[in-house]
Amino acid sequence: MAVEKKLIITDHPLIQHKLTLMRNHETPTNLFRSLLKEISLLMTHEVFQGLRLETTIIKTPIQVIEAPTLSQHQICFVPIMRAGNGMLDGMMEIIPDAKVGHIGLYRDEKTLKAHHYYIKLPEKISEGMVVAIDPMLATGNSADKAITILKEAGAKNIIFACLLAVPEGVDLIHQKHPEVPIYTCCLDEGLNELGYIVPGLGDAGDRLYGTIPLS
Repeated sequence: MAVEKKLIITDHPLIQHKLTLMRNHETPTNLFRSLLKEISLLMTHEVFQGLRLETTIIKTPIQVIEAPTLSQHQICFVPIMRAGNGMLDGMMEIIPDAKVGHIGLYRDEKTLKAHHYYIKLPEKISEGMVVAIDPMLATGNSADKAITILKEAGAKNIIFACLLAVPEGVDLIHQKHPEVPIYTCCLDEGLNELGYIVPGLGDAGDRLYGTIPLS
């Protein structure tokens, strides 16, 4: 059976405005960090539109009613360190009782391949929805590696959420993991010779933590 490939671009005006501020090379680290949190919070509404609802009985100050509530199932956020941590706080503000795992990856600057150095995931990850988060979907190698790790741990319902994506990364994830929907705020032009997104916003991790000059 063919699997539908999904790319969902969240083009809300507030997100696009904040993304423009993040792209600006003059934006300082503290504002960059705040904007990433705010965009992640706004993205969460789109990512979880498909959550199932069930009915529960409650009593308002006026009367007893049947009211919608989320079905009881586990939600787990898994940021890809280190830049993925910048998206976590915003998403956790919307779903504060979500579980959190971490996958640490580094990129070989010559081959652009991703290698893991840290994996810590909640128990029973197979029973709920798992959202892998990373601001950038560039070559797709890091996302591919993270999704593969999650599958090997038993995850069955995986979503990938990022700030920016390019066709090269999207194509790789659709090829390797066609059942995994990709949520992003913008599909940029492509990659330069160093594997960075163009026009992009630079290295998200470095700008998030102020580890290099922004010029």
